[in-house]
Amino acid sequence: MPGPTKQAPPPLQVDTARVVLVGIGVWVVALGVLLILGDRVDRMWTWTCVAAIALALLGLWVMKLQGQLPRRRSEPGGR
Repeated sequence: MPGPTKQAPPPLQVDTARVVLVGIGVWVVALGVLLILGDRVDRMWTWTCVAAIALALLGLWVMKLQGQLPRRRSEPGGR
């Protein structure tokens, strides 16, 4: 006989856009380091950074299309 089961904890509220933006920042820093190092590193790593940044930006765009990004409130006065 199975014992008593515990209730699942409530899901965490995470700002996914902020997580993706931090990840993009990390990849941009890595890309900068690789560009500074120049020919001392394999170009595969440079393209890996470029691909990661592009895919993250694509992910942000998909999140916007799905309505997952918080909408900005318009400022009073029509701005």
